[in-house]
Amino acid sequence: MASLQFWDYVVLVVILSVSSMIGIYYRLSGGKQKTTKEYLMADQSMSALPVSFSLMASFMSAVTLMGVSNESYHHGIMFCIINLAYVISTPIAAYLYLPVFYRMRTTSVYEYLERRFGHSTRLAASLAFSIQMILYMGIVLYAPALALEAVAGLNKFSAIVIIGLVCTFYSTIGGMKAVLITDVFQSLLMFAAIFSVIAVSAVKAGGMQAIWRAAVNTGRADIIEVSLDPTIRHTWWGLIVGGIITYMSLYCVNQTQIQRLLSVRSLKGAQAALWWNLPLLICLSFSTLFSGLAIYHYYRDCDPVKEGRISRGDQLMPLFALDTMGQYPGLCGLFVSGIFSASLSTVSSAVSSLAAVTVEDYIKPIYKMWFKRPMIETNTTLPSKFMAFIYGIVCVALAFGAGSLGGVLQASLTIFGVVGGPLLAIFTLGMFTVKANQRGVLLGLIIGLFFSFKIGFGGPKPPATTLPLSTESCRMITNETSLMTETLESQLDDSFFDTIIATSTMNTITDPSEKIEYFWLYRLSYLWLSVLGFIITLTTGYALSRLLEYFNLADNYQIYTDVSRKIIDCDLFIPPLSQKLRTEVISEESDRLNWLIS
Repeated sequence: MASLQFWDYVVLVVILSVSSMIGIYYRLSGGKQKTTKEYLMADQSMSALPVSFSLMASFMSAVTLMGVSNESYHHGIMFCIINLAYVISTPIAAYLYLPVFYRMRTTSVYEYLERRFGHSTRLAASLAFSIQMILYMGIVLYAPALALEAVAGLNKFSAIVIIGLVCTFYSTIGGMKAVLITDVFQSLLMFAAIFSVIAVSAVKAGGMQAIWRAAVNTGRADIIEVSLDPTIRHTWWGLIVGGIITYMSLYCVNQTQIQRLLSVRSLKGAQAALWWNLPLLICLSFSTLFSGLAIYHYYRDCDPVKEGRISRGDQLMPLFALDTMGQYPGLCGLFVSGIFSASLSTVSSAVSSLAAVTVEDYIKPIYKMWFKRPMIETNTTLPSKFMAFIYGIVCVALAFGAGSLGGVLQASLTIFGVVGGPLLAIFTLGMFTVKANQRGVLLGLIIGLFFSFKIGFGGPKPPATTLPLSTESCRMITNETSLMTETLESQLDDSFFDTIIATSTMNTITDPSEKIEYFWLYRLSYLWLSVLGFIITLTTGYALSRLLEYFNLADNYQIYTDVSRKIIDCDLFIPPLSQKLRTEVISEESDRLNWLIS
């Protein structure tokens, strides 16, 4: 097995140093991160372009880069259809959800839930988000470190500590400005890593046509599955509908993404950032999928998993880099830097958003309760920096624990699916309806999370089938090795982006003649997990709200700026509904004034 060389380590050290220097620069420049507005919201002075890169980098992690290439290697490029969901969802996020948050200009998105429903709803949602992100941070560090250790001989302990400490360093001292600018730098490295894989494979294959021809001949270029059967892993309906809910759960109501969008100077600038993010996301998605085809072409006659060189599909990309780039000094180091950068961008985003949620949703309310006065701005910066540092350390600790907890690796990834859908539903109930109230929404959230967790973590689930793989040219292969590598647990094959890996299948060795009956809900494609959580929470939350209102058990005073006259706070709703309510208020005020005059 090849390994990293001297110049590869030089490139890696230089790139990590640049990220750290960006953090130092923003600590010593501008306002020197002395206010919470600058530290957590970048003074709300950023332009659209760097924010668009940051949105993409936060969305795509190292797990994604290796997982999506593994997806096309084993299952083909059907997954590319999900980009249609991104196109459909972007205007929904930009023109319906984002203006509501922009009117509030709040540091924590969960402050909206308190204004709309009450403190209990805000606390429940922020706790769900915090648990989700804390667990996911460990995965983002552990998965690439494990793959690089197995393939490149890069010490897992060193990789986790280096990424974790560098990320914690520049996030803690440089604040949101450092996070955004390093995301731009790291995004370019992510593209460089993917394009280097494609370029090297194309050179060795004799052109792109050879790569595409191999994909067509083995069915990896097929994108014609339009079945309505939800148990089929990838169909047009599943990818579009599931992709829309997943995209919206991230770009419409997720703290990590909304915090970035609110750092832009104006609403139009934030909407432009969302639109600029779209081609970046699509470009990285297609190029990563094609990189999987490029890797398949190289290993088409000898699958390295079946050969026993690697144990999991998500190690294919690092293995390919070591096998093909070692002759070019520093190129393999550039590839590894791209993988590291993908982890850095995601973890730094999580650290910043968790610090914001902790200060705004937990520390400030407790301070106000104890001292009977709100915390002033100058007293919040230090707790924000301290919490960013603590979350960085927790991230490193969880990364080390992930390896010894076995199935928790997939379980924590599944949380993105089971939490994202219900959280999107309660924000939707608040922004799109006037009748939803706190008690109904909280009950709907509990029911939605229960069903989502049951489907996401329940089992057993049927294993995913793969397209044919050859071992004709392998030097040595045994039945024992083949059996072992095909049945390894904790596969990350269904990893397609940061926040949605909704399979918790544990592949075990079974008697081939034994037919296993799977419960129909567990046979559903992982793409429908967020959709079910969203639908269940939305319908039950609204129905229970109306039922409680019918029996006079609802407490819906939050939506009124004047309870006695029932004047609704129009800023809490999406623009079309807000405008309609404003018109009604103006009409009512006009009628009232005319009555008083008469």
